[in-house]
Amino acid sequence: MTPRRILLLQGHPDPAGNHLCHALAAAYAEGARGAGHGVQAIDVAALDFPLLRSAREWNEQPVPPALAPAQQALFDCQHLVMFFPLWMGDMPALLKGFIEQVARPGFAIAKGTRASPFAPKALAGRSARVVVTMGMPAAVYRWIYRAHSVKLLERNILGFIGFAPIDETLIGGVENADAKARDKWLATMRDLGGRAA
Repeated sequence: MTPRRILLLQGHPDPAGNHLCHALAAAYAEGARGAGHGVQAIDVAALDFPLLRSAREWNEQPVPPALAPAQQALFDCQHLVMFFPLWMGDMPALLKGFIEQVARPGFAIAKGTRASPFAPKALAGRSARVVVTMGMPAAVYRWIYRAHSVKLLERNILGFIGFAPIDETLIGGVENADAKARDKWLATMRDLGGRAA
């Protein structure tokens, strides 16, 4: 397999780390590096940036300086892997705020482009995987709740700006998981990393 440039986006908002999301990202990175892929990581909790509060900020103001390297990393990657816990049915607010800041007109979408699925996709040619941890069983989230927030992220954000294909890994029941389940999840991440999948 040809080596790929992989960007790992850690979306857990706790800057202390040491959560399952961090262990999953580390296992993915281990597998990817072991297979010769290039790996870069962004920890959203380690970044200091304001939230967007108006359309004028979105359209006219530059991206905060702290996030310019993140934009460059997104532009340079060939495969993006996002890790985050499901909080109140969605991604944590800090991760959503990060995405709103970096996916600005002039970067993720062309300036002056109207919102349309047929508009030019500025980040086309890149694939993605979304890895989500949750307390409920993953099957309940997928089939009862229709994985609504993950589908929205995949279709209305990542897909809208050009990422394709987009795969997902939903990891449920994390609060009551034993060491065997955790080891299985980490092994899955190492395998995916090795395949840059």
